[in-house]
Amino acid sequence: MNAPHQTDSRDPSGRPARLTVGVVGAGRVGPALARALQQAGHRPVAVSGVSDASVRRAARMLPDVPLVPAAQVLERAELVLLTVPDDALPGLVEGLAETGAIRPGQLLVHTSGRYGTAVLDPARRAGALPLALHPAMTFTGTEVDVQRLAGCSFGVTAPEELRLAAEALVIEMGGEPEWIAEESRPLYHAALALGANHLVTLVAQAMELLRTAGVEHPDRMLGPLLGAALDNALRSGDAALTGPVARGDAGTVAAHVSELRKHAPATVAGYLAMARTTADRALAHGLLKPELAEDLLGVLADTDLADTAEPEGGER
Repeated sequence: MNAPHQTDSRDPSGRPARLTVGVVGAGRVGPALARALQQAGHRPVAVSGVSDASVRRAARMLPDVPLVPAAQVLERAELVLLTVPDDALPGLVEGLAETGAIRPGQLLVHTSGRYGTAVLDPARRAGALPLALHPAMTFTGTEVDVQRLAGCSFGVTAPEELRLAAEALVIEMGGEPEWIAEESRPLYHAALALGANHLVTLVAQAMELLRTAGVEHPDRMLGPLLGAALDNALRSGDAALTGPVARGDAGTVAAHVSELRKHAPATVAGYLAMARTTADRALAHGLLKPELAEDLLGVLADTDLADTAEPEGGER
């Protein structure tokens, strides 16, 4: 069954260029990467999933690939994708190593942003070839994820002798490899979480506030504005800062805080924190005039948030 997919071309580890692929953890990431590898000529042969959602996702994204326990995935595949939550990864690797499921020469790839290859040390001692390939992308668990991999940056960490193999796999999935040192992985991941995860929270809050203000289609209003802001920020960094904080409009900022306390008290702490950070960066880059900063920082120093102690809806 493997013969049609194998060639004489080999990567630096001596592996066949076309590989059988297994997925441990059918969350949103694993099936998408397996599909991308399939499109590059590799062959998914097994996937494991526990929840009903993961089983349905695997059936939708990898319809002809059998769903089996994790140990059987490793039995069948030359390249295994470990696509489980960050906190579950160390225990999974240790468990697989202890049970003897790992075979010498097997490519073991995890997709955690937090970890490099050290987390795979138990598997490496069992003879596995460890790779850390983290796609810097948010996933939906649908076909669109495979398309979004085109041009997506991957944080790549691997032993020097496997670096070319790791980068080749990323390129085959349509991505762009970006080398991340082992010791820099936590900082790298924090940067991505700061940008992407917090962006979702900010946008969701902004849409809620616009609805409260009577805007019928907040997504249509925010789309062009946020798209332009993101493009400007990526091009120009802090020079793209605009708005009342960067201008030093203390009265406007005070009005914002007052309205937020009335209508959405749970948003006040986040608004103040981001506004303080924005003011600091605007001041440091010469965008906020020092003579206007004092009144502004006075408004932002107001930490009396007693009336926001109970978040809206009683959520905690």
